[in-house]
This record gives sequence, C-alpha cells and structure tokens, in this order.
Amino acid sequence: MSWHARLDLDYALEEGRSVARFRHEGPLRVLQSLYPQGPAVCHNILVHPPGGLVGGDTLDLRIKVAAQAHGLITTPGATRFYRSTGEQAVQRTQLELAAGARLEWLPLEALCFAGCLGENRLEMRLAPGAELIGWDITALGLPQSGQPFTAGRLLQHIEVPGLWLERAQLDAADDRLMNSPLGLAQRRCLATLFFISGNPIDRQGRENWLEQTRGCLAGHALMTTAGVTSPNDQMVVLRILSPLVEPAMLLMRQVWQAWRRCAWQMDAPPPRIWST
Repeated sequence: MSWHARLDLDYALEEGRSVARFRHEGPLRVLQSLYPQGPAVCHNILVHPPGGLVGGDTLDLRIKVAAQAHGLITTPGATRFYRSTGEQAVQRTQLELAAGARLEWLPLEALCFAGCLGENRLEMRLAPGAELIGWDITALGLPQSGQPFTAGRLLQHIEVPGLWLERAQLDAADDRLMNSPLGLAQRRCLATLFFISGNPIDRQGRENWLEQTRGCLAGHALMTTAGVTSPNDQMVVLRILSPLVEPAMLLMRQVWQAWRRCAWQMDAPPPRIWST
C-alpha cells in the first residue's frame, strides 16, 4: 500500500511572535513549536512516522512564511528512499516567503537505499526583502553498514524559478558519474548549502560572504572537495562532496552558524533534536 501525505505549514507574525499553523493529510506531522531563541523565531520539527518512502509513496510539503515572520524547520532523522520494485517515490517541497520573511530550511539528509527509485524536488519562491538559509543533503547507500549504492536512481531538483536551477540524475549504473574524478569520485554524499535573498546583494557584500565561508573551509578535511560560489547577485552557494554524511553535516552546520551571524546578527545554537 502506497501513502500520499501532504503538509501545509504557515508562519505568521502575531504581536511580535512567529506562530506556526499547519494542516495535514496522511502520515506527516509537525511537533510542538519551540522558541529557544525567544518569540521572534519559531522552531519546528517535521515528522514522518513511517520513517521512509517506498515505490508509489508521495510526500508534498508546502511551507509559507508571512511578512516579517521567521521559521526554522528541521527533522529528527533522514528521509529514507527505500528499494522499489518499479514505482517511483516522490518528495516535493515548496517554500514561499513573503516580503521581509525569513526561513531556515534544515532537514537531515535524504538517504537513498540500493534499488530505490526516487525523486526529491525542492522549489523556493521569495518576495523582495525575504531571505532564506537552507540546505539539501543526499547520501547514496550505507557504506559504513556494508550496503553500498549498487543499484537505483534518484532525480534531484532544486529551483528558484527564474534565478537558479540544479537538476541531477544520480544513477548507480552510471559508472562515470559515480566513480570518475570528473563525477563523484567514489564519494557518496552530496551537500549544498544556500543563502537566497529576495533582493540583489551588492558585490562587496557577496565578496564578504565568500571570504567568510572560505575561512570556514580553510584547513578543513573536506576543503579540497568543497567550494563556495555566488551564481547570481541574489545567492551564495556552498557545495560539498564527502565520503560520508557526518563530516559534511558538521561543516554545513559550522557555515550555517557563520552565515546566520553575517546575515541577521544572530547566534545559531543547534536545534536540540540534532543532539539526541
């Protein structure tokens, strides 16, 4: 039996407090709103009780942030794409930010088991004055458990319409992609961290962001397989290739903290769920 789950999560600013309200269909939930940094920033944890997707499953996430509200979203564990006998499993996420809104989209990794047939799609739309820090992390197989990604396929799609599009077909049968120095070079974790602004960022501002991020990379074990760029005047993007999820995740968290201080002059204590 396949599942079709949907979650609509809306943030609004009410008397100085960012408030989250949601509606859901199927096995997709939001836990209690938390305010570890005060009322201005609402932290939420998305939970999918079945624990993963099999062929035919679909998850639809639609998140809206109203003007001046600030939400932070994470998950308690990986999104798992399990082996499929023929049908595709799909996760679709749409993020929409109104003028002056802020959102931090920080789910844990999408974990692709051998034999999966998956699609992971993320689309983001920002009004002028809105700002978003987010990441996308994909892990292929479970190399530490002796379960490599020997078969299967994931279509990965990340888009800000009219501004940025990244689309990849990660196929275990594509030896050149998976193992060549021109591809993943046998690394099985791909991570992307991005800051997106609804307005252009001046050139000096983007250069400051790039230099600050390069400072985080300097001397790091992943510095030779990580790089930061500004693909347009509204974005800064960090990309990482890693043999395992854990070192990539630790580096992403370090840079996220630096970006949060740079963009919003805010400290970035990790969500408590990350340490449980």
